[in-house]
Amino acid sequence: MVQNSLDLEKIALEDQRILQLVEWLSSFLDKKIRSIEFASEDASFRRYFRIIYENSSYIVMDAPVEHMDIEPFLRIAEKFLSIGLNVPTVFASNKEKGFALISDFGNTMYLDILTHITADELYEDALNSLVRLQVATSSDPNFLPPYDAELLCSEMELFRSWYLPEHRKLEITPEISDVLDRTFEFLRDRALEQPKVWVHLDYHSRNLMHVADNNPGIIDFQSAVLGPITYDLVSLLRDCYIVWPPERVRHWIHRYFNLAHDARLPVEFTENEFIQWFDWMGLQRHIKVVGIFSRLNYRDHKAKFLEDIPTVMTYIESVSRNYKELKPLHRLVTHLIEN
Repeated sequence: MVQNSLDLEKIALEDQRILQLVEWLSSFLDKKIRSIEFASEDASFRRYFRIIYENSSYIVMDAPVEHMDIEPFLRIAEKFLSIGLNVPTVFASNKEKGFALISDFGNTMYLDILTHITADELYEDALNSLVRLQVATSSDPNFLPPYDAELLCSEMELFRSWYLPEHRKLEITPEISDVLDRTFEFLRDRALEQPKVWVHLDYHSRNLMHVADNNPGIIDFQSAVLGPITYDLVSLLRDCYIVWPPERVRHWIHRYFNLAHDARLPVEFTENEFIQWFDWMGLQRHIKVVGIFSRLNYRDHKAKFLEDIPTVMTYIESVSRNYKELKPLHRLVTHLIEN
């Protein structure tokens, strides 16, 4: 029998998925599974369990098929491994049930160990992996779906549909709608004019794992797209979960810009122009994230993400302050922060 940290008999009536997961593992593993325990969950419906088998640790991904398809994860993992990125190896999968057995990067997220002392070394590794991802775009530019105008705008609309009315209980007046319409259009156009590369889409301190070899271990990449070159960089450096002084962010942008230029990525413009794109891309992402965090609470009952909204709103306020095209947004956000 499988010995496990979860009491399977106790939870059987409440969580048949775990029993199905263990039955699936038992169909191709022998009786040497030493334990199974809950590892983590993310902002979607996915859960992760850790098993110990023959003195090695593995992760089992549980992605209910009624909510998601694991095919993109499997497909992208194979491609990213082939270009030398350190993403999990898939040892077995069941697409019909939404299970996958993958390699285990351990428990140490970048967020756990990022300090003013460790940051340069950790971000150097992350920037090098990011450039490797982006360089590979030319090998198969049609591999990932485009981050198109419809998707960019639908993401920002979450701010209007979830953050303002649900979290702030704010009436969406015609004046507010006009500000949002013009802001979303501006940010959409600035994103679409950027050079296109492969984009992880959530390249930040909770999805980068610190590992001994080929650091970082990269997870949660199943939503990757072909999109703006600044997107992953701003996800990393204007992280929703950790904030750095502007001068350090500028230093890391400069380091990335040099790496990208040396790798012959499409950065044939000035660094100041690149920083403008970085700022505007960050606004699009952070407006989306505030909406997502609100939806996670009010629809999915995951309240822990609400505590990160103030950090994200501060990013929006500080960046929008610097651009005349975004002054109406700045006034709206300032009002929301102060009230």
